[in-house]
Amino acid sequence: MHSQTDVLAAEALYIRGIRANLHQFIQQAIQVFFVGLVIGMERNVLPVLSQDFGVPKGSFLYLTSFVASFGFVKGMLNFYAGRLSERIGRKKVLLLGWLGAVPIPFMILYAPNWGWVVAANIFLGVNQGFAWSMTVTSKVDITKAEQRGFATGVNEFAGYAAVGMGGLATGYLAQLYGPREALFGFTLVVIMLAASIALLFVKETLPWAKAESSQHANGTYSGHQPRFPQGVSAHPGTWEIFTLVSFRHPTFSALCQAGVTNKIADALLWVLFPVFLHDKGLGLVQIGWVTAVYGMVWGASQLATGALSDVIGRKKPIVAGLWLLGMGIASVPLVHGITAWTIVAAVMGIGMALLYPNIIASVADISHPNWRSSALGTYRYWRDTGYAIGAIALGLVAQWSGNIEKAFWFTAIVLGVSGLYLAMQAEETHPKLSR
Repeated sequence: MHSQTDVLAAEALYIRGIRANLHQFIQQAIQVFFVGLVIGMERNVLPVLSQDFGVPKGSFLYLTSFVASFGFVKGMLNFYAGRLSERIGRKKVLLLGWLGAVPIPFMILYAPNWGWVVAANIFLGVNQGFAWSMTVTSKVDITKAEQRGFATGVNEFAGYAAVGMGGLATGYLAQLYGPREALFGFTLVVIMLAASIALLFVKETLPWAKAESSQHANGTYSGHQPRFPQGVSAHPGTWEIFTLVSFRHPTFSALCQAGVTNKIADALLWVLFPVFLHDKGLGLVQIGWVTAVYGMVWGASQLATGALSDVIGRKKPIVAGLWLLGMGIASVPLVHGITAWTIVAAVMGIGMALLYPNIIASVADISHPNWRSSALGTYRYWRDTGYAIGAIALGLVAQWSGNIEKAFWFTAIVLGVSGLYLAMQAEETHPKLSR
């Protein structure tokens, strides 16, 4: 048993706040930037050149299979990473994520067919599920509740700006060195650099979460009190947390379904948007610029949209983001020309920025520090399983209709319904505004 003096000493040592933990805050942003570069390398070259890996033209379901494998693995490991990090710590799980990424560049370089790309994306799911999850959790550990929107905004800004940059960079490199060689060299350098920095400079943040839990327990927590769900045990089991966040709590479940639908949209923009643009006559570099604008606007705008939710609450930006994203996607088949598609890509990026960090912040708002990582892992399980659901659903829609544009209409409708459901079902979660 720890004495009261030991508890107070720990609370004094692990002070929360961005300013107090600025070095580690920056280190976590660097880590998620590298994670974004790894997934970004697939956002341009692979979908467009899929026929070089043996995917027949028009085989949309086969094409989307590499996103399905990624989504299933990442979704499952998001949840497992959350639970595991509450036992062994955040840093070890982060390093496991980088270890899991090592086979990716080699499998793409030597892939004799598309099946190898699908298998490589299993390892991409490992990297994303472990590494990206821990950057989010660690930032929430070391920041104050009233900074949570900004903190998650910075995290997702760094990650998704890198997604856009990765797609653009590999587009240029593929023209210079060939697609396989470009993806191999780019990805291997990123993985080695990121793992080295994580090992040397990232600190364990689990003690901050434990100190916060002690403050809630002994009544010394300062600031606006969060509204945690009632009837949850102090140290709930895996199934209790999973069912609470997935189904039993109306706000949690509404946030989970919004996560699923936004990843259905991102699956469309990952796989079918580049193919659509290629079919309209755009080259690799032009496609790289359009998709980079989507990723970089999404990333950069989160610096503002995350901070906005700290002022006006989480719910309004999330609903607005779902609807704006849906309108942008519906506009893609209606406009023509690289300028118009670039503008629409920027609109979709703003929509994603409004919803993406604020769903994470909303889940964190009402999750107790004892099980916050597991709650975030459960949400991220559902959200990233949306990649798999979207890949299969969109592949089937495009395959059966023989028209890639139908997939855009389908996704826009799903987003509209999702925003309406969240508006009706979810409560505001910001500790200052949820009373």
